[in-house]
Amino acid sequence: MNILWIEDFGGDLDSGANTLNLMFGDLLSFESWNEDELSILNRPNDLPDFCKKNSELNCIYLCRHYFDYQEFKGNCDFLKEIDLVIIDIRLSNNVSFDEPIPINSQDKEKFHNNAGFYIFNDLVHLGFPSEKMSFMTGEKNSLSDFENKCADIYIPKAAGFEKGDLGYLKLRNWIAKCSSEYTVLRRGIIQGCAFLNNHIDTYDDNIQFRDFIKLENNQPTVEIPTTEIKNYLDAISQFFALKEPNEKNTQYRLFLRTLVHEWEENIEANSLKEKHGNDLSKIRDIYTFAWLMKMTRNWVSHANLLEPLDPQIIAFLFLINMRAMFKLPKETQSFENILLRCITSFPVTEINIQQLEAKIDHVESDVDEILAGLSSNESRHFGKKINAIYRRNTGNPDAEEHNFKKFLLQYFWVNQKQEASLRKLTSSFDEFLPKLARHIFKPSFS
Repeated sequence: MNILWIEDFGGDLDSGANTLNLMFGDLLSFESWNEDELSILNRPNDLPDFCKKNSELNCIYLCRHYFDYQEFKGNCDFLKEIDLVIIDIRLSNNVSFDEPIPINSQDKEKFHNNAGFYIFNDLVHLGFPSEKMSFMTGEKNSLSDFENKCADIYIPKAAGFEKGDLGYLKLRNWIAKCSSEYTVLRRGIIQGCAFLNNHIDTYDDNIQFRDFIKLENNQPTVEIPTTEIKNYLDAISQFFALKEPNEKNTQYRLFLRTLVHEWEENIEANSLKEKHGNDLSKIRDIYTFAWLMKMTRNWVSHANLLEPLDPQIIAFLFLINMRAMFKLPKETQSFENILLRCITSFPVTEINIQQLEAKIDHVESDVDEILAGLSSNESRHFGKKINAIYRRNTGNPDAEEHNFKKFLLQYFWVNQKQEASLRKLTSSFDEFLPKLARHIFKPSFS
């Protein structure tokens, strides 16, 4: 998650590792703490850089007073950038009383003593959900008075915790509760789209999607301008609202249809294969990802057999979609690490190639049995077989239920059955392909 922390370090509060550890010890590693390297009171902008070194999944931004907050809000798309806000009430330490304040009052000291309340109210008006904000303060009476006033004038209530060991424990529990699968999925997609936008700005040829355009008379049947790809990334990055909906399946369905929409009839996985002389040795993973997206587009356009949708399948399809559409390094990117957590927080540590081969054989045998029961003589590739099952199930209320989400995961393995490809999947490297394999292994075969 991305957290905005608003704290002025007044009183006896430690502005170093101790407070960070007490508040965010579950999110960051403090093994590499260096007091000379990181002085968050004097250089608050050091904190995000420290987070990037110590956590691939979480980032904390610090504002020390109202003016820091005002500058931060003006320099980012707040509702996309921030997932949680933690606010101190009194923000009067090391603040300039000469600077203008946003309300018509001569009592600037009183404003800064209660600036946390103003920031909370400002964020509610901005559209930031109150349940995504909490107060962390030593001002117990101020917090109680504020909660009573909120109830009187129908302002949404925010969580509040007192500074101290028990309060810090409650805060960490609140943060953990807010870190839902939906929140993690949303953050990974937003950061992924931002990364890919910068990636193609750096080098336009990083758009790999053009390699899938169908050719007629050696000419591409469509053009894909960079602006279209950027608009696509912008659209899907804004799809999930910060406020988590009670019923998510409809939102997941609409998102998935938008995600796969680009894989239309003029886009073919075989076009990439032909451009490489029909040699899949270096592109088998990308070729597999493209076929998965084509199949998914067909399935979600004509049926709801993948439902109920969940963050696991959405994260998987987003990851392989972006690996198909864009040229990315072999190394796992930060946004990919976030989304892999949606698939599982506990991936297998290693995959035995002989056991994997046996599991793939068993999967293929199971699908053949299903087809035999349907009196289908489909004997081609695994993808054709599961597509035949999809066709038999579509629009048939009496059809036997099958796990089509699992079929997609299993297709990933079957389509890379050659020994050389399986050795890549079962390697211990932290590159994307084997890391993805370790994360989807259990969901594929359980």
